[in-house]
Amino acid sequence: MQLEYIGAFNVVLGVLARFWPVWIALVLVMGASFTYKKRLGLYGQLFDSSVGVVGVGICLFWLFTAIFASTISPFNPLVQIPIMKDALPGAVEPQSGLVYLFGGDKLARDVFSRMIYGSQIVLIIAPAATGFALMVGITLGLPAGYYGGRIDTVLSFLANLVLAFPVILLFYLLVTPGIMETPIPYAMAGLFFLFPIIFFSVLFWTRYKKRPDRLYILLGLTLVIGGWVYAGLVFDADPFRIIHIDPNQLNIFVAVVFASSPGVFRIVRGLVMDIKTRDYVAAAQTRGESPWYIMLWEVLPNARGPLIVDACLRIGYTTILLGTLGYFGLGLAPESPDWGTAIKDASRLLRSFIHPALPPTIALMSFVLGLNLLADSLREQSMKD
Repeated sequence: MQLEYIGAFNVVLGVLARFWPVWIALVLVMGASFTYKKRLGLYGQLFDSSVGVVGVGICLFWLFTAIFASTISPFNPLVQIPIMKDALPGAVEPQSGLVYLFGGDKLARDVFSRMIYGSQIVLIIAPAATGFALMVGITLGLPAGYYGGRIDTVLSFLANLVLAFPVILLFYLLVTPGIMETPIPYAMAGLFFLFPIIFFSVLFWTRYKKRPDRLYILLGLTLVIGGWVYAGLVFDADPFRIIHIDPNQLNIFVAVVFASSPGVFRIVRGLVMDIKTRDYVAAAQTRGESPWYIMLWEVLPNARGPLIVDACLRIGYTTILLGTLGYFGLGLAPESPDWGTAIKDASRLLRSFIHPALPPTIALMSFVLGLNLLADSLREQSMKD
């Protein structure tokens, strides 16, 4: 059976049309952001510069793409239609009449749909793992910088020990199949996923210990929600089956947190050592505030600028790292539509067919570019503050 093709102009129109829910969401969010930017704090200040607008726009584009992936994608990313093997962009699937907008790969899967669903994997693992790494780094970096002494010596030694390993080698060791078959990833997850519960419990305790009516509510919510997420991620025991992570993804998740936490720790430690000498910290000490209150409610808010910038950059680094691991066939399943795996699969036939490699490559590059632009704009705003 001979395949039919639509023209390049119709391919472009078809791609733009498939993203219709993304365009609507972007118009609504960006329009509201411009209208109320003076009330939105640091986020609203991003819209005072073109770099910030572009960065936010690109990041929101991929966020909404991940959210509406099932609506945007014309095909299941794992479905194979033999006649569409290595089909060029614009090929029309004979039975359904739907178009392989970016063509088919060597296994006859729709390249466009795989690129769209790949955004879900990236936007779940990279930001969430970076968030947990921030929790670990902040929780350990605050006392190291504030107290100094033996606490600082021990924690700094452990952080430097992890940082001494080359990152790619460390990830290679942590995501190999041999490690995945051991309890090591689950033991590490059990340790790392405790830090958000500890952080928010101490945060609320230091703030509201003299107001038990509010304290008990916040601590209860922290323990219930934190325990629910913890049970789902570590033990896969969520009774509602909402919180779930595949073993392959858990292994990568833990590896990202383990490798990123020491970097966050060093940044937080350095910021705390500088900020703790400020007058408002001395005033809090004079008032008789506890050390953890000072660390969480006086020091940490004044360190938010560099930490937010670092978080954006770290998400970008993690995205690249996920692509690198996928390219080497590590971590995620071979049929996964993540961008790194898609690039790896397409790179073997570059001399014959280049079209399967371009969409995931451009997607990965554009998302990281948006994060870098967002970080640049946040850095400018934090310097003004």
